[in-house]
Amino acid sequence: MSKKIVIIILGLVCLKTIQAQYISEVLEYKPAPGQFINSSPWGIPNSAKSLIGGVTGSMSLGAFGGYVIFKFANPVENDANNPFGVDFTIFGNPLNEWSEQGIVSVMKDENGNGLPDDTWYELAGSDYFFSNTIKKYEVTYTNPNQSSSADVPWADNKGNSGAILANGFHAQPYYPLIDSFPDIASNEYTLSGTRVADEVDRTNPSCVNSYRKAFGYVDNQLRGSAPYTVPDNPYTPEKENSGGDAFDISWAVDEDGNYVDLDKIDFVKVHNAVLADAGWLGEVSTEITGAVDVAPNHSITGISEIIVLKELPDTIVGNRYQIEAFAFDYGRWDKEAKIKWDINLADANINAENLLSFSSSGRLTVIASLEGNPSIIATDSAVLIYQNNPTSVSQNNFAALKLYPNPASENIYIEVTNDADVEIYEITGIKVMTILNYQANQPVSIAHLANGIYIIKISEQNECITLRFVKD
Repeated sequence: MSKKIVIIILGLVCLKTIQAQYISEVLEYKPAPGQFINSSPWGIPNSAKSLIGGVTGSMSLGAFGGYVIFKFANPVENDANNPFGVDFTIFGNPLNEWSEQGIVSVMKDENGNGLPDDTWYELAGSDYFFSNTIKKYEVTYTNPNQSSSADVPWADNKGNSGAILANGFHAQPYYPLIDSFPDIASNEYTLSGTRVADEVDRTNPSCVNSYRKAFGYVDNQLRGSAPYTVPDNPYTPEKENSGGDAFDISWAVDEDGNYVDLDKIDFVKVHNAVLADAGWLGEVSTEITGAVDVAPNHSITGISEIIVLKELPDTIVGNRYQIEAFAFDYGRWDKEAKIKWDINLADANINAENLLSFSSSGRLTVIASLEGNPSIIATDSAVLIYQNNPTSVSQNNFAALKLYPNPASENIYIEVTNDADVEIYEITGIKVMTILNYQANQPVSIAHLANGIYIIKISEQNECITLRFVKD
């Protein structure tokens, strides 16, 4: 009799282990204006209920900043035995050439009150460290107060303005209606979060594309097939198992961009990270259809390393350009990894700081690979138009001077040709230091700065140059 009881108990334990854990509750749904808002099934209050218990729901977050907060019945564990180390997967509705990236933040219920009122930690995706990723970005949307679709004006905290444009496919108002979303002010409201550069390609107006990011974003990777508890490897582009976008709690960073170690999380927040218009397709709006907790299975393994290369502009004018490339291992920036560059032009060179220099024109192809694992590569190309004395940096992209040492703990030094003005910013955009008339190779004390990633801006004659350094 006791043996039968043991077998039954073991069976129940195994059943619990393999049973999928989907979203159990949506705690808040606050969309930005968009073409699917106030319209069934994607942009109404019941859209929140559709995410519960599966991966075939329908929710649009609208334009930049629209968000949803949800939870699972049980905390999601940061389990190293999970395939590829990832802990949960979120599903959207991307297509082969159409992705609408959302950023994920996570929270642990530290005070134990069951409410999402503790600290949010962003899961740093592939583009988090790029110079064109904007932290603490805010957009204020103004209600046009029309009974049918009309452009919704917006203004951001960087001095820019525009509109979420109405189109002929969706006739309802795009600004969230007070009857459906009573927590949204009827005149205007502000949404905030990290913004990443869009990947919208409108070269062919009849076939607009929005390309995917490398990893770490919602509504980015195609759906696969069940069982949905078996995730794809986020560090490869292939659709292997369940598809969707898998996330590792270990990607969590604090507001200064430093990685934090969480053993588990209780709440998940997704916000649309892109502010972009796709012509006749309307605004880029993150969609969510559900999420699932990943089932532990240490037998499923794969590549854990990836190089992420910031897209080169189509044309680079001048004689130098700062390439941005980061090596990741299990989704965390590997600061010790060394990137090897192969290029096809004899008159071009990329140095240890990823600074491209060239002395002739032509089409450049670059291949970045890991020194310790040459099978890990990233590649891109651009047309170089050589100018010996450019008066500005092409297309607002930054070239970099040499800064050393990097990382540094006490002092940094900068090789400038002429006296320069130097400004140092936290990665969040807050200025922490200003040095006027800096002279070459003079020590800049950073001992008082907190450990983390900083952006340094150097203004020398007609050029404005930026790069990053790590204080450790």
